Parts: sequence; structure tokens; C-alpha cells
Amino acid sequence: VQVVESGGGLVQTGGSLRVSCAASGFTFSLYAMSWYRQAPGKERDLVARINGAGGRTNYSDSVKGRFTISRDNSKNTVYLQMDSLKPEDTAVYYCSANGLRGTYWGRGTQVTVSS
Repeated sequence: VQVVESGGGLVQTGGSLRVSCAASGFTFSLYAMSWYRQAPGKERDLVARINGAGGRTNYSDSVKGRFTISRDNSKNTVYLQMDSLKPEDTAVYYCSANGLRGTYWGRGTQVTVSS
């Protein structure tokens, strides 16, 4: 099983960034996919979740209206489009797959928003 995030980087306040998560080794469409983030000295928090078919999404209040989670089951990939970024969005962003056989995590990608 592999879950690999990519696309992080440095962006200015108000800018946009899209991070991706490529998965393999399990039946992707049967797993809910989530993005979490962890800032230095803080706990890892859920940012957004999407169900296996892609028809249901949930967002934390802090990103609702600014971030969009989506998935392409033909590519075994989930995306997080981040718009109107703020310095407080700075964190390591982790991708997580959750299904019947358990939960798989990626190693994370750093997103830094400069003020």
C-alpha cells in the first residue's frame, strides 16, 4: 500500500495551491479519502473528507468555502484545491485512506503561506 502526497510549496497570502495524493495497493474507490493537517506544536486536524464515490464531502469550519476536495477514481488520486490561503493554513498536509481493511497514511507535504 502506498499513499503519496505531492504539490506542497510556498505561496503568498490570498494565493492558491493544489495538493494531490496518489494511492495504490488497495481498491481506491472503496475507501473514503481525507486530508489532515498538522502545524508545529499542534495536533493533526481533519481538513476535508470525501466518500468513495465522490458524492459526499465534509470540511472543517476553518476551510469551508475556501478549500475543495475531489477525487478521480480512474487515477487513484485525491486532490485538495486550496484558495484564499491564509498564514494559519501553514502546516504539513497529510492524506489518509480509510476503509474496511484499516487506515493508511501518507508522509505529508509541506504547505507554507507567507504573510
